[in-house]
Amino acid sequence: MIFGATAASGASYVSARNGILGGVQNETMNKLRAQIVAYLPTVTLPPSQRTLDAFATALKPTDALVVYHDLQSSTGMTVDDVPAELRQAVSVSTNTQFQRVDLHGFPMFFVGIPVQAGDQPTGLVVYAAATLGDQQAAIDDLARQAWLYSALALPFAVAVALLAARQVLRPVRALNTAASQLGRGRLDVRLRVKGSDELAQLVTTFNNTAAELERTVGTLRAMEADARRFVADVSHELRTPLAAMNAVTDVLDEDAGQLPPDTAVAARLVSAETRRLTRLVQDLIEISRFDAGRAELRRENLDVAAAVTDSLTARGWAPGEDVVADLPAGITAALDRRRVDLVVANLVGNALRHGAPPVEVVLRAVRGEVVLTVTDHGPGIPEEMLSRVFDRFAKADTARARSEGSGLGLSIARENARLHGGDIVAVNTGTGARFELRLPREAW
Repeated sequence: MIFGATAASGASYVSARNGILGGVQNETMNKLRAQIVAYLPTVTLPPSQRTLDAFATALKPTDALVVYHDLQSSTGMTVDDVPAELRQAVSVSTNTQFQRVDLHGFPMFFVGIPVQAGDQPTGLVVYAAATLGDQQAAIDDLARQAWLYSALALPFAVAVALLAARQVLRPVRALNTAASQLGRGRLDVRLRVKGSDELAQLVTTFNNTAAELERTVGTLRAMEADARRFVADVSHELRTPLAAMNAVTDVLDEDAGQLPPDTAVAARLVSAETRRLTRLVQDLIEISRFDAGRAELRRENLDVAAAVTDSLTARGWAPGEDVVADLPAGITAALDRRRVDLVVANLVGNALRHGAPPVEVVLRAVRGEVVLTVTDHGPGIPEEMLSRVFDRFAKADTARARSEGSGLGLSIARENARLHGGDIVAVNTGTGARFELRLPREAW
C-alpha cells in the first residue's frame, strides 16, 4: 500500500510535468510554423542580410534566429546560442527538431525548423528559444505537492499495511507453532478454522494431516506394543521347556562317549543348538525388559578391574595369548555387577568370534568416567556396518544365515551402558575393530 501511494503520486507528477512541458512545446512550435508560413512568400532567395533580419524580427514574441548557409540574422540570438546537438540534428533532417536545456540554472526550450517551399528545401533554417521558468516553477510546485501528499498518506498506509500484515501473519504464526509442536510429538494439536480463504483451507489440511498422522502413529505404536508383548510372552513360555531340554542335553553330553558315533554327533548337535536357543531366549527376555522400561539397575561400589577380571575368568578368557588385559587396580565406580558382566562378555566374545587375537582389554579412568576398550586384530568392521553394528540382529556378512551368537549381544551391551548413563562406540583402527565403553563413576 505504501508503494502504491508513492507510485500514484509519482505517476501524477510525471503526467502533469509532461503535460505542462508538452503544452509549451506544441504552442511554441505551432505558432512559429504559422508565422514562417505567413512570412515566407515575401522572402526572395537567396536572401540578403536585411531580408534575414526582417524575417527574424517578424517571428515574435519568441527570440528567433534565421540562418541561410553562412549568413545569419543579427537582430536576436546567434548561432552559438543554439545547442550544438540541435544544430547537428537540424542539418541532417527536414523535420522540426527541439531540445530542452538548462542554461546557468534557467530551463530553456530550443526549436529548429528547416524551411521548405512546398516540398523543396529553401536552405533557410529558423531557430527560436523560449524560457521555461514559469513552467518549471509550476512543475516544482507539483513535486512539492506530490511529496506532501505522499508524506500525509504514509502514516495511514503504514497503519493499514501493519493491520493487514497482522491479520495475515497471525494464522501463519499459529500454523508454524502447531507444526513445531507436531514435530515434537504432540500429535493431538489442532487449529481452529476461521473463514474460507486459502489460509483457512491450509489450516483444514493441516488438521486433517495431523489427525491422520495421529491415527497412523497410534496404530503403529499399538502394533509395536503387541509385537513386543508377543516376543516377551513367547520367550517366557519357552523358558520352561528349554530348562527341561537343557537337563536332557546335559545327560546326553555326559553319555555321548558311550553312544554309537552317529548318535553321539546328533546328541552333541542337539545339545549345542539347545544352548544357542537358550541364549537367544534369554537375550530376547532381556531386550523385552528394555523395551518395556522395566530394566533396573542394582548399583554397588565396584572395583572395576576385579569385576572385569572375574567376567573374563568365568568364561575361560583369562589373560594369555588370546586375551591381553591391562586392568589397573583401584578404579572404583557405582555400577551394576551383573550388567557390567554382560557388557564385558558381549564385547570380548564378539571380538574373539569376529576378530582375531590378541584381544586387548584396557581399563582407565578419565574425568569422572570409567573407560574400557576392547580391541581386536581382525579384519575390522565394514564401513557400511559401522553405523548399524549395534542394531538388533545386525550382521556384517549378509550371506551368513546364522551365527553362534543371538545377534542381540551388542545391542544388549549398549542398552546396559546407556542404562548406567554411558554409551559404547565402535571404530576401526586399521588393524582391527575397537569398542569403547564409557560409564560414569558416580550415579546420576
